[in-house]
Amino acid sequence: MKGTLVNTGAIIIGTAVGLLIKKNIPPRYQETLMQGLALTVGIIGLQMALKTQNMLIVISSIVIGGILGEWINIQCWLDKMGQFITSTIGDKYGDVGQGFVTASLVYCIGAMGIVGAIQDGLTGNADTLYAKAILDGMVSVVFASGMGVGVGLASLAVLLYQGSITLLATALNELMNENTIREMTAVGGILIIGLSISMLEIKKIKVANLLPSIVVVIVLMQFI
Repeated sequence: MKGTLVNTGAIIIGTAVGLLIKKNIPPRYQETLMQGLALTVGIIGLQMALKTQNMLIVISSIVIGGILGEWINIQCWLDKMGQFITSTIGDKYGDVGQGFVTASLVYCIGAMGIVGAIQDGLTGNADTLYAKAILDGMVSVVFASGMGVGVGLASLAVLLYQGSITLLATALNELMNENTIREMTAVGGILIIGLSISMLEIKKIKVANLLPSIVVVIVLMQFI
């Protein structure tokens, strides 16, 4: 799991740097930075969503996953956690829930994390995750300067997500073929677009309740 540990550390360090920068940025600049981040996140999501080659899988996964997520009410639990952390450490560190969800999706969803974690587990080669760590570290500086300490908490999501894939690499290697990863990335891209819309305050979208969609993709792709 050395690749995942390095990736986690890079996010924490990047977040610390971003928080130091944030202290010296006036509020009006922070607002503009947040809007720019939201637009950038939207473009990232659009690029990912357009990778799909099976729109039926994408639509079915979103529908089924959304129903499951709404039943569990993931967004409610996540919001409560964010509110608790924010009330504990103070709102001067930004919207913890938004930073955590946004950063977690951007860091976790995509081929690089999945393929890199499987390679690390099967062969011990963590080069892909090392490259991802550099990218995530740079992104976390920008994200943390705009969204606060919640970005750093996303390192826990990366640790659990990529670490689990690495530990289960042998079993997941058969499930996570190229087609499955592509459609997972596409579904994740749609969720990231939803985050972008929420960040721009156009419409509040309960993105967390759509998270089960990514797992549903894996199940559905086994029947294709």
